[in-house]
Amino acid sequence: MKHIKVLLAEDHMIVRQGLRSLLEAEGDMEIVCEAETGREAVRLARQFLPDVILIDVAMPLLNGLLASRQILEILPSSRILILSAHEDEAYLEHAMETGVAGYLVKQTSAHILAHAVRTVAAGKPYFSPSLTKRLPQYEISKDGTKVRKLAASRLTPRESEVLQLVAEGLANRQTAEELGISVKTVEKHRQAIMDKLHVHDTAGLTRYAIAAGIIESSVQKTTG
Repeated sequence: MKHIKVLLAEDHMIVRQGLRSLLEAEGDMEIVCEAETGREAVRLARQFLPDVILIDVAMPLLNGLLASRQILEILPSSRILILSAHEDEAYLEHAMETGVAGYLVKQTSAHILAHAVRTVAAGKPYFSPSLTKRLPQYEISKDGTKVRKLAASRLTPRESEVLQLVAEGLANRQTAEELGISVKTVEKHRQAIMDKLHVHDTAGLTRYAIAAGIIESSVQKTTG
């Protein structure tokens, strides 16, 4: 029997160990690698080429949705299953726009988790039953992934990365080091973000990032 190779991306060790135990107990699944940050998930996806990438939304440095976008740019055929504590429209909307194969809320049973992984691995989309009533507002793309008809996001992927790090409390220099760009470039991106969102301070950027599902309110830090 061919095992389904899974990349498990979850920043909380206890949760990650629990997910590993649940999936490996199924007998037909193998956790080939684990990631603690979104950036690590992107790197490991490229290295291990898993059948399914199970990734939490609330990942540090690069959230699960932005990480998924980067993975799909590198490996378009990747089957990504978003794992989230949220059923909010904003999170679901961002996931659909990204092009992931499924969205699973954490308040689900081990049986449904395994079924979702198998479904996604077989090339079909999967969404938590509590979300299916919202799916008619999404169109089905040619590859079988449900994607909502949305206008392009006002922020570029790089601007979204900068926004997340700023909202997480990183200074411009720290953001520059994390992204491998200059401080001046970070400042330009930050100004562009503020101009596009009509926001004029860090607190406002943080509030927007939370409302848009880019970060969770639990990761908000005090900023000057």
